[in-house]
Amino acid sequence: MQKLFIHYSTRPIMLGFLMLFVIAANITAQETLKGEWKASVKENSTGKVHISFNGLSEGNKNNHQFGTSLKFDELDGITLAQTKGAKTNVNFRLSREAGIVQLTGTFEDGKGSGTWTFNSNPAFVSTMSSAGYSDLSAKDLFSATILNVKSQTARDLKSAGLSDLKFEDVIKATIFKIDGVYIKDMGNAGFKNLNMEDLVKSSIFKIDANYIKGVRAMGFGENSVEELVKLRIFKVTPEFLSEMKAVGLTNLKAEDVVQLRIFNIDSKFVNAAKAKGYKDPSVEELVELKIHGKVN
Repeated sequence: MQKLFIHYSTRPIMLGFLMLFVIAANITAQETLKGEWKASVKENSTGKVHISFNGLSEGNKNNHQFGTSLKFDELDGITLAQTKGAKTNVNFRLSREAGIVQLTGTFEDGKGSGTWTFNSNPAFVSTMSSAGYSDLSAKDLFSATILNVKSQTARDLKSAGLSDLKFEDVIKATIFKIDGVYIKDMGNAGFKNLNMEDLVKSSIFKIDANYIKGVRAMGFGENSVEELVKLRIFKVTPEFLSEMKAVGLTNLKAEDVVQLRIFNIDSKFVNAAKAKGYKDPSVEELVELKIHGKVN
C-alpha cells in the first residue's frame, strides 16, 4: 500500500510576519526623515495606540510608509487620557537605542494626526558597524527604532556564529525574539548551530527547551527542527500518544503520529476499524480507511 504524505510549508507564515517591516525607500543615513502621522485608539483600549507613518526624505523624494501599535508607556509626553475627548495638542516622542521619532499634532475622540521627524543615534550606528552592519540607511534606522532593534541582538547573532547575515536578519531576530539566551537554550537542548531560518521557525511555533524536553519524553524530537514544527502544528501530545498505545499502536514514528492527527484518527476510530475486521491495522491502513469512508 502506498504511503500518503501531507506536505506543507512554513514560508507563507514567515513572509506574513516579515511584511510588517517592509518600507519602500532607499535613503542614506545622513538624510532627514520626516512626514505625517495618523493614529487611532480603540474605544475599549487601555494601553495601546496604532500609529501610521507616511513620510518623505529630504527633498521630498522616496515615499515610505509604516504602521505599528505602541504601548503608551513606550511613548514620552502623551497619555491615554490626552487622546480622548475634546481636541488636544500633543507633542510626544518614541525614544529607542536606534534613534528618536518626534511627533507633533492633535488628538480628538481617539483619533490623532500631525507631523513627525526622525533622528538616528550615532552611537547605535557605530555599534552596529562594529558588529558587521555598516552603511545602514535612514530607512533601516527608522525601522530599527520603531521595532526596537537593539545592538545586543546583532552581537548575539555574531557570537552564535551566524555569518553572512543582512540587517533584515537582525530585524527578524527582533520580531521573533531571537536573542542570545534563546540561541543558547536551543543549543543546550541539542540543537546547536541552527541557521537563521530554523531559529525563526522555532520561535514562530514556540519551540523552546521545555517543549523539546516534553517531545523527547514521548520518544521524538531527536532529528530536526522541522520534525518539532510538525509535532507542534498538529498538536501531538503525550496524552494522544498514550491513547494510541492503549489501542495497540506502538513504536510509532513522528510521521505516523502526525498522519493520525491530520486525519483525526483517534482511539474510537481504531476500535471501530477493528470491529469491522481490520485486525491490528497499520497507520497507513487507518488513513486509507478514513479517506475512503470505510469506517465511521
